Amino acid sequence: MAIEIVPEWMANLDDEDVSFIKKFIMASGSLKEVANQYGVTYPTVRLRLDKLIQKIQISEDTANEPFIALIKRLAVNEKIDFGTAKLLINEYKKTKKEDK
Repeated sequence: MAIEIVPEWMANLDDEDVSFIKKFIMASGSLKEVANQYGVTYPTVRLRLDKLIQKIQISEDTANEPFIALIKRLAVNEKIDFGTAKLLINEYKKTKKEDK
């Protein structure tokens, strides 16, 4: 059975992310096994998984708050630091409350 419609959260992932997901599934969810396959440490793989989780969460937020999703995406991709992202999101939420 072929997937005719790719879910939004999957469409926003790059090829490396999809490859990581495949390795993770094939390793029955063992981060230790995935670390061995990539030749890296467990904490490195854990960090990669955490970033992937953040990407998926961001894509779910996009429909409701595209600006906030953009800021989170920039932070996850290390284009801006976490503190700056948090500040921008808080200021954006303040202006949205004022508009009501």
